Amino acid sequence: MARPSWDEYFIGIVKQVRQRGTCDRGRAGCIIVKDKRILTTGYAGPPPGMPHCDKVGHQMRTVIDELEHLSKHCVRTIHAEQNAIIQAAKYGISIDGAIIYATMVPCYACAKMLVAAGIKRAVCVKDYHASQDTKKLFKQAGLELIIKDVDIEKYSNQ
Repeated sequence: MARPSWDEYFIGIVKQVRQRGTCDRGRAGCIIVKDKRILTTGYAGPPPGMPHCDKVGHQMRTVIDELEHLSKHCVRTIHAEQNAIIQAAKYGISIDGAIIYATMVPCYACAKMLVAAGIKRAVCVKDYHASQDTKKLFKQAGLELIIKDVDIEKYSNQ
């Protein structure tokens, strides 16, 4: 077996992290890495001590974008990228200049946080169905985006 590249190594780890997620709509995972060391991990789930989707069901909201496309979102959970950023803040870990590895391209809200936090590169397993604004923002901010599999991440009630 060939030794994996650093990207392959961290993608393998993020696939394990996602399994801790408690919202089956994507089971997203994220790790933040700097100097080839994992700084934080995050997965989709509620704030600590709050009910999990897997136990009490989803807290769904329908969103209409500017082109009047409808999409459904579970608002019970904190996104994987947000949880990874929160862990860094909680434990005083600088993520400026770091890389994220994520199971899918971050949503626009998470993308803005990543840019503001100083993330320089994002390596994602799959694309996200609403990633257009994220891709524009990352390009404008000079944040390198690598998508390993151009397929869009599929999940229920998308």
